[in-house]
Amino acid sequence: MDLTTHWVGAAAILLFVLAYSLVITEEFTNLRKSKPVMLAAGVIWALIAYQYSNSDLPHEATDAVYEYLAELAQLFLFLLAAMTYVNAMSERNVFVALRGWLVRRAYSYRTMFWITGILSFFLSPVIDNLTTALVMCAVVLAIGKDNDRFISIACVNIVIAANAGGAFSPFGDITTLMVWQRGLIDFATFLNLFLPSVVNFLVPAFLMSFAVPNDAPSREQDEPPVVMKRGARLVMFFFGCTIFLAVSFHNYLHLPPFMGMMTGLAILKFFGFYLRKTHETVIYDRRHYGEIGDTMPFDSFREVSRVEWDTLLFFFGVIMCVGGLGFIGYLEGVSTYLYGELGPTIANILVGVISALVDNIPVMVAVLEMNPAMSVQQWLLVTLTAGVGGSLLSIGSAAGIALMGQARGHYTFFRHLRWTPAIALGYGLSIWTHLVINSGLENVLPETLR
Repeated sequence: MDLTTHWVGAAAILLFVLAYSLVITEEFTNLRKSKPVMLAAGVIWALIAYQYSNSDLPHEATDAVYEYLAELAQLFLFLLAAMTYVNAMSERNVFVALRGWLVRRAYSYRTMFWITGILSFFLSPVIDNLTTALVMCAVVLAIGKDNDRFISIACVNIVIAANAGGAFSPFGDITTLMVWQRGLIDFATFLNLFLPSVVNFLVPAFLMSFAVPNDAPSREQDEPPVVMKRGARLVMFFFGCTIFLAVSFHNYLHLPPFMGMMTGLAILKFFGFYLRKTHETVIYDRRHYGEIGDTMPFDSFREVSRVEWDTLLFFFGVIMCVGGLGFIGYLEGVSTYLYGELGPTIANILVGVISALVDNIPVMVAVLEMNPAMSVQQWLLVTLTAGVGGSLLSIGSAAGIALMGQARGHYTFFRHLRWTPAIALGYGLSIWTHLVINSGLENVLPETLR
């Protein structure tokens, strides 16, 4: 049934546009982004089901919802485990200790510009680009203090580095995770995006570095050292083991990656049980508990409760909204134009530009729903552009939006816009690098299409 010219289709488009307008303006309205898309998803599918029921096809919409739910559940459980581990590392003072260590270094502003950028680039493939950006921004704010110029440029650099680093790992961004879980690109193949990601980061970073002051920040208010809490290193080790399990389950056992992640989460819970049973309230003991003291027993369920539920529910709303629009038939028409008439290369470059205006998650969801018949090279290209295209504007990625809140007044839309030409140059050169070095994958089809 084609509803693209029906009032149901028009209503669905209107609902999605209104919902996403509220998502974009979250910073000003203070309305959590999950609320409008969840409501829109429910109403869109209710309209679809109503029309199909009236056409004596009552089960068609239900079957489609179950298909989208299966995909959503995989993403949901994967992220639940990953976010819990990140929260556990935060509770054990891993990130605070890293921040304190960097703040105490006698480095110049320009050196710290490069250190925070490089760390963002290499941390984001592991702990995701949003978490990385928030941790590094805290470092920059502590170092920069009243140096507005340094904070502003360093935040732009962090956003670029975090997004670029997240592009060559399934764990670096939601978009890469979705592509990996679909089986379109295997884990090792993502590493082909390493050099294009390096180019995407280094080109604008090099140009911006000349604007960074080269003097050293004042050390009059150095923070006292912070030692990680008991068990912090083992939590990091178990997180590495969990990533290994997710990859192994997917590559060798042909199980969904979330099964490996949930198994790793169980390991964390057993370790949390051990920490609770052996806990002693100590206010100050540098050797065993850290300088701020391990005053509360570790609780793995508390870390689960601290997961970004708004983000997880936002994914539900977006996937269901876009799925509804695809079920109606709109995505098929868009796919025919983009990938049929324009060609996959131009289409995938445009996807990156669009992701600078609209968050890359719904854009990638739409591409996956279109499911164009592309080579591995082109799937890598759209993964790259969707990830790094968001760096063109501050509103194009979760990292940029988060830093506008964290570094309010220092990092703004227009201060980021000032460096958009340099970022666009890096964007273009990274695409060229990918097309050149990965030309051998031009005729290789994904496993799902073989």
